[in-house]
Amino acid sequence: MAKGQGKVASAKSGIVARLPRACQDEQAAVEFFESERWGVTGPCCPHCGDVNVYQMKDRKTGERNKRFLWRCKGCNRQFTVRVNSVYEDSPIPMRHWAYAFWAASASKKGVSAKQIQRMTGLSYKSALFMMHRVRFAMADNRTVKPKLSGIVEADETYVGGKPRVKGITKGPQPGWLEKRKTPVVSVVERGGDTRSFVVDRVTSATLARVLLENVDTASYLMTDSHPSYRNLGKPFRRHGTTDHHLGEYARPGGIHSNTVEGVFSLLKRGMYGTFHSVSRKHLHRYLAEFDFRYNARKIEDGERTALAIRNASGKRLTYAQQIGRVAS
Repeated sequence: MAKGQGKVASAKSGIVARLPRACQDEQAAVEFFESERWGVTGPCCPHCGDVNVYQMKDRKTGERNKRFLWRCKGCNRQFTVRVNSVYEDSPIPMRHWAYAFWAASASKKGVSAKQIQRMTGLSYKSALFMMHRVRFAMADNRTVKPKLSGIVEADETYVGGKPRVKGITKGPQPGWLEKRKTPVVSVVERGGDTRSFVVDRVTSATLARVLLENVDTASYLMTDSHPSYRNLGKPFRRHGTTDHHLGEYARPGGIHSNTVEGVFSLLKRGMYGTFHSVSRKHLHRYLAEFDFRYNARKIEDGERTALAIRNASGKRLTYAQQIGRVAS
């Protein structure tokens, strides 16, 4: 084994070895989060960015401070690994955060807040808020990422069950399906990433906005024969379609949208089997979670957990934002 490969393998095994202990011991959890957030460069002050910091000790025992504090010599302010992250100001122990990140990253169909409640002893309200913040950490900042390119598939699906409101039934009325279920549009680059969005209605206008904002026009677009896609392929290099109504799911030349259908299958299994019911208001957070796991599918569970923890830095989701009092 080459020298560089040995270091990579060692790092992978180190993450896997430390995760179980981080889910049980508070100090091990804090040290795990510190190592994944600050890496080999060491801690830096989240207030002023100075790297000249030191670990605070207990005066009587000489051991590490019980609150795991650091102090910056530049601005003289205290901080912990929680500051400027999704777990800032959270009273939940870091070992529970470690378990939540691990469970969400390693479970292909997600983990419910009820399961987190059972495993950690937290209240359901705390477990649910914690999982929303984990999903917020997993969400990509798509404004700084390049558009999808190459062969890109696009499709739409509807998430939700049967309505409990009288008068909303299947029928010819316009928009009846959107009243029953929440429309979701996904685009996926073959061999690459996927991006999913909640939309109000599946129309040419909403599909065009999603495609043009997220897909390079030099791409080969693949869709089904939905009427809304009829004229949307014109800006792209090529546009291939399949007609599912005729039982056509693939055509010669690799023309199909089966990759994005596979993305939807994972989403639907998670919704039906794990979460059971997700409101339209919070569905975008669950889509971010499923997109994160799919986009990180080629790495191991431990590496995926570490990636989610690193993504948590610089993000905040307050309870007021989570319940919709202010924009999140």
